Amino acid sequence: MGPVSSNEPLLAYSRHRGVATWLTILLAGVTVFLGGIIGAGGIWLIVLGGSWYYLLAGIGLILSGALMLSGSLWGLWLYLITYVLTWVWAIWEVGFDGWALVPRVVAPTILGILLLLTMPVLRPRENRRTRDVGQSALRTASILVALVAFGGILFMRGHSTAQESAPQAAPAASAVPASGGPAPGAGADWPVYGADQHAVRYSALDQINRNNVSQLKQIWQFRTGDLPDDKTKGEYSPETTPIKIGDRLYMCSAKNMIIALDAGTGKEWWRYDPKVSDDAIPYGATCRGVAYYANPNAAPDSICAARIVEATLDARLIEVDAKDGRPCSDFGRDGSVDLTEGIGATVPGWYGHVAVPTLVRNVIVLGAQVQDGQALDAPSGVIRGFDAITGKLAWAWDMCRPDQAGAPPAGETYTRGTPNMWTAAAGDDALGYVYVPLGNASVDYWGKARQQCEDEFSSSLVALDVTTGKPVWHFQTVHHDVWDYDLGSQPTLADVGATPAVILASKQGEIYVLDRRTGKSLFLVEERKVPTNGIEEGLSPTQPFSGFHTLAKPELREKDMWGMSPIDQLACRIQFHQHVYEGQYTPPISNSRWLDFPGYNGGSDWGSVAVDPVRGILIANYNNMANSDRLMPRAEADKLGVHPINVPGPDVKQGYHEFGAQIGAPYAADINPGWRLPTGLLCTQPPWGGLTAIDLKTGKTLWDEPFGDARNNGPWGIASHLPIVIGTPNNGGAAVTAGGLIFIAATTDQMFRAIDIDSGKTLWQTKLPAGGQSTPMVFQSGGHEYVAIFAGGHHFMETPVGDYLVAYGLPAAT
Repeated sequence: MGPVSSNEPLLAYSRHRGVATWLTILLAGVTVFLGGIIGAGGIWLIVLGGSWYYLLAGIGLILSGALMLSGSLWGLWLYLITYVLTWVWAIWEVGFDGWALVPRVVAPTILGILLLLTMPVLRPRENRRTRDVGQSALRTASILVALVAFGGILFMRGHSTAQESAPQAAPAASAVPASGGPAPGAGADWPVYGADQHAVRYSALDQINRNNVSQLKQIWQFRTGDLPDDKTKGEYSPETTPIKIGDRLYMCSAKNMIIALDAGTGKEWWRYDPKVSDDAIPYGATCRGVAYYANPNAAPDSICAARIVEATLDARLIEVDAKDGRPCSDFGRDGSVDLTEGIGATVPGWYGHVAVPTLVRNVIVLGAQVQDGQALDAPSGVIRGFDAITGKLAWAWDMCRPDQAGAPPAGETYTRGTPNMWTAAAGDDALGYVYVPLGNASVDYWGKARQQCEDEFSSSLVALDVTTGKPVWHFQTVHHDVWDYDLGSQPTLADVGATPAVILASKQGEIYVLDRRTGKSLFLVEERKVPTNGIEEGLSPTQPFSGFHTLAKPELREKDMWGMSPIDQLACRIQFHQHVYEGQYTPPISNSRWLDFPGYNGGSDWGSVAVDPVRGILIANYNNMANSDRLMPRAEADKLGVHPINVPGPDVKQGYHEFGAQIGAPYAADINPGWRLPTGLLCTQPPWGGLTAIDLKTGKTLWDEPFGDARNNGPWGIASHLPIVIGTPNNGGAAVTAGGLIFIAATTDQMFRAIDIDSGKTLWQTKLPAGGQSTPMVFQSGGHEYVAIFAGGHHFMETPVGDYLVAYGLPAAT
């Protein structure tokens, strides 16, 4: 096949040649087409105040394709020049950040390789010798560019978004708590959801350690057989962490079945079915675990001497005998307490319990999950304490009725719409305090109707005296929260130096460390100015930022936009400028969309943090995603048919948007969680999730790594199957051990990992049978150490749903 003659255009020449010529025409046409799209989008971006690159690149592509259609080799030269300048621009904009370079250079590289195949068909306008010299020069230049690009990719792999310097081990700390009492964490047993009452998620076992963890293998697997009838409803998937006492594990299933297993074999001993109806399950709710209570006054072999305690999704508090699963008849009414008493009118699925009950000094402390963003007149967020033996109400803390310590008078209810505690509390038996993390008052994104008593405690950690239910102190993490930054993390109690502290991680990324006796911060908390020019007047001019540590990343810029190609990155850049964004705490608005970064699933959520009290290291996994939000005027919402969850009405979910009806407020909430394009890809560049180790004494970062790989991620929900670390969204927590290991799943890739706590290096990993959106636990049985995790999937993470509890151990455990 020879080149086109000097006087014959490529389209005319195509009548005399075959496939190669038509392929050249196709590729040249595609280049012109892509140039037109990128150039037109570039003009739009310039008008919005953005980068000029896309217009210039679009012009280069159009001219390159046009020259190739005319049969000229100069079209390839022009593409090569455009390609080289693209690399120069990309490195100038983002340096050698591998994932940031993907949408800038990968697609142009692929197109360039294809265009080089057209070289034999094209010719310069000059004679044959000039043509041959031109082709040789082009080949040489292309090889040099390819070598530079390849070298750049190798460089990027070694200089990605991880850490700038080598990790450092934190100084060792004493395992003896300054506050007195037993050493923190768990031993042979894992008796509490968070390992111990202080929720450190630490095991003192070290049989499995850094030297042998690579030998871990599955020892047994148990399936609950309990998922909703509609298996596609991933919002009901379990997120449970079992507890272990003696030779048994105790856990709950998706719909609150309590199940007892043999710890060494996974054999089922018994189960109790509270018969929770699917209709009563709050959206996105699931059982996360059960609690254990031993009656100090009962004979060891008597009925219900030891009890399993559970709060159900349909708002019941249940106790069953730990030996056989039979209801404890002396508790409430035949083993059950109705938690809707005093709550008032509600809708099925609007009020229930997902968190593990907290036991402090023989009192069971409970909040509730109140369905987010549905109505101003939502059920109360009252916090209640119940006698652990009888189930009688010991006290109720209704923040807007501080003088009312018990149930409301006949015909009345607890104050409606107050901030609720949907996550787990932590307790301190020595002090007699329970630490209650609260959400924001109804509704999430509009707070003008809130009472002063709600604003005082919204998004706060409150220390309650477990004897009286009265507040001892409270610490607010967001003033007048209209961003849905409710506190999802369970507080962690640990000693920092000689001070008994409570550690609180937040969705906005701030980690606060407080004296748990007084609520005073052990590190500077700075009240920084934030924007207030939203649709609602009276927003706080400042917000509290922690001087200990923040998981939040720098404010977004246009160059932080992402995609798999220049076109979808360009679309995200355009959207970025179309949004209102003034940094963190950009106020809600109605006439346009605003960016909420981090979004309501950002920072640290219910997975909470873990603490190695011996090494003095805090481990936190986190999300780093933005939401695209808008307040929708009520008339528009009514016309569209926006209605509360579990209330009859048309399905108005559109693409990746979700709607908070916010009935009673002048606006509904239109939320694009994760800020996605129609392809499903996120608009902000990776990593979208990370795992970090923090020096507990100083708050300094020891290491910070992207967490999770890309194998289950891709456009339109198509898995890429690429085991390349990208940093995925994650939900679930970590467990740390004396063996120097972090055990954690949480990511969208279904992988369960063991990570070196000193370096952040993954030492072992295995694929779970479903999504690992739960927190693992570590225990010993028959002299062998095990680590177990529930693989149940998650609706928001879009991981496969399942009902698997899987236990791993060293080969000797088989």
